Amino acid sequence: MDALQRRGIREDLVQYQLFLVQTDGTSPQQTEERLKHLAEEILANVAQLLVQYIWQEQPFNLKYHPEKGDVPAHIGGSTQFGDNIEDEWFIVYLLQQVTELFPELVARVEDNDGDFLLIEAADYLPRWLNPDTSENRVFISRGELHILPCPSKSSLVGFSLDVVPSLAQALALLSAHPEACQASPKIRSVLKKRLRGYPEKIKNNLHRAHCFIPAGIASVLAQRPDLVAPAVSAFYLRDPVDLQACRDFKIFPPDTRVLTLVTFTRCLYAQLQQQQFTPDRRCGFNLPPPSHPLYKAHDLGMKLAHGFEILCSKCRLPSLEPDAPVSCNPQWKSFLESLKKNGYFRGQLEGSAVYKELLRSAEIFFKQSVGPKSGFLSAGEEVLHLLHNSPFNLEELKKLETQLPQEDSDSWLDITAQHLEQLLQERSGGIADVGSKSCSSAKQKLRVEDAAEKVKETEEDTGKEEAGYSLVAVSQGMKDFLNAMSSHEGAEPPWCSPTQPFSFDPDSMASALDRLLGSKEEELDSDDLDDDYDDDDDEEEEAVDETGEGSSDHVKMMGTETLDSLKTYMDQMDQELKSTNVGQSFSQMNYNKAGMDNGSSHSPMGDGPPTEEGGVDETEEEIQPLDIDVNLVANLLESLSNQAGLAGPASNLLQSLGIQLPPNSDPS
Repeated sequence: MDALQRRGIREDLVQYQLFLVQTDGTSPQQTEERLKHLAEEILANVAQLLVQYIWQEQPFNLKYHPEKGDVPAHIGGSTQFGDNIEDEWFIVYLLQQVTELFPELVARVEDNDGDFLLIEAADYLPRWLNPDTSENRVFISRGELHILPCPSKSSLVGFSLDVVPSLAQALALLSAHPEACQASPKIRSVLKKRLRGYPEKIKNNLHRAHCFIPAGIASVLAQRPDLVAPAVSAFYLRDPVDLQACRDFKIFPPDTRVLTLVTFTRCLYAQLQQQQFTPDRRCGFNLPPPSHPLYKAHDLGMKLAHGFEILCSKCRLPSLEPDAPVSCNPQWKSFLESLKKNGYFRGQLEGSAVYKELLRSAEIFFKQSVGPKSGFLSAGEEVLHLLHNSPFNLEELKKLETQLPQEDSDSWLDITAQHLEQLLQERSGGIADVGSKSCSSAKQKLRVEDAAEKVKETEEDTGKEEAGYSLVAVSQGMKDFLNAMSSHEGAEPPWCSPTQPFSFDPDSMASALDRLLGSKEEELDSDDLDDDYDDDDDEEEEAVDETGEGSSDHVKMMGTETLDSLKTYMDQMDQELKSTNVGQSFSQMNYNKAGMDNGSSHSPMGDGPPTEEGGVDETEEEIQPLDIDVNLVANLLESLSNQAGLAGPASNLLQSLGIQLPPNSDPS
């Protein structure tokens, strides 16, 4: 997606489009009718999932969009997901299911980051694929992720990097070569892993809690459980002006409170539970002491009541005229037939209580997603409309308090250090975990075993280390990291993959070297290093070979002089620094102390002449070499200690290397 276009998308908004793969031979009117019919069929197929889903901000929706510019006619929509990122991934799951049920459709989904599906699989993308080259190349077809390739020696299918395909060209290529456009197995497995658990995940993401709320709110939520989302958002995003409406609670008086079971999503419950809020004394919400067994129910109900009061205070009372029944809408009959055909009513007898409940949910869903939006009401207006059209019986609601089912445990809010470490490992340390085990732990284990003897000598005084980590592994991991080759795009940790043996193509390597060492007039394109090129400079290379032998001795002599001058320069720097206290901040090797204690008068450097006093000359005293490993580990541990358990450069670096150190148990 173009960068300017991405900047026009909200940070918490996801856009999705469904295109017909083949539209050849059909008129625009036929395409429009076909797409509109497909939109109804799609919503009827996914209605069973959508009627029970509570959206954070906006629901999934599909609308016909005519052809505009180079964008073909399609059906699509946009959804604002707020703080609940699971809404965005649930939409990806829906698109995956839709393209599997309707193979003639291809889906594209983007947010303000562009193709966020590629971000999820960033560790396995081909080198040429980046935000600048991914425009109009990423689609979901037949339930699988597809990436339009670049032409290569093995296949000429695709578009070159300097070409941005139009949507029509991309859809034509996808239709002609679906197998060649399919993403690699690792990329597809990452996406499947992210979507694993749906549709069961919908119910697992819900949280039921007891709340003391005004009877009017209990009546509204009994009919429309999804209206809890805008109420929580209204409370969560409140300001002092909003709270002015909560001083007297004209719409939901506190003296009508009843105990009821409210269904939240986990995100909504966390937003409500974690907010510290003290109500105005004039509002009438008096909370029991925190030690009271129902304190949490009172606290949640008070916050939820504030949200509903704020929501309704911003709306005018809608018309009291009853709405026209859904059956009057000409689209309802075909939509109802699609629901029956797709098993929405689960075989229930028409007229039964379950059938009527499912029918009522389908009517609400039809008004929100399928029917015309001309008479669309805001969330606050819908609450007021339900209050006036559905009277409630306070005594009946109070009787139901004794029959409430048990609320869910909110222990998932408390995350232990071990669970957090596991989550971080899955997201960062377990990069190679798709289809194979992570190699970092295996490499760390090997380092511990190889350094066993050295560890025994250096750790007699410090005791045994905990299993699973080693300071030797820390220093060795840093050495591997520093020795690893990096590109202009940044440093990469030296991950290994035992399931993927190292492959080397000598012809490609020779071709790349020939081009690197060839004529200066040639331009080097790093993206084409793997391509074969004709050698047009044979004569020039022969001339270089003839003169190369004569100049080799001169090159060796120049290299020797340069190395000697560098050593001299480093020796002078060492002598100057020796008179300062810089060296005191580093740990040095002490393997020469034994020889000096035995009365040896020779310089440790060799057999230099003794001084008049029989000692070693101070100016020629040996500069003890630094213990690089000890200094590295000491500085890393000091950095970790200064981070006080928070994220920082030392922990991030060790985490990227797959090394896990236990928390500091020594407060000193």
